[in-house]
Amino acid sequence: MSDSILTIKEVADYLKANERTIYRLAAGGELPGFKVGNSWRFKQRVVINQ
Repeated sequence: MSDSILTIKEVADYLKANERTIYRLAAGGELPGFKVGNSWRFKQRVVINQ
């Protein structure tokens, strides 16, 4: 599996969800991610396994 890093937009497209929903899930700790500056980033394998 790849350790690619995804943006909120890429995760939203993959999960067919709104970007605001992904932000809310990340901020609430329901979708593991990390911040780079003001932007959220997610490991692809974590998103696929969610």
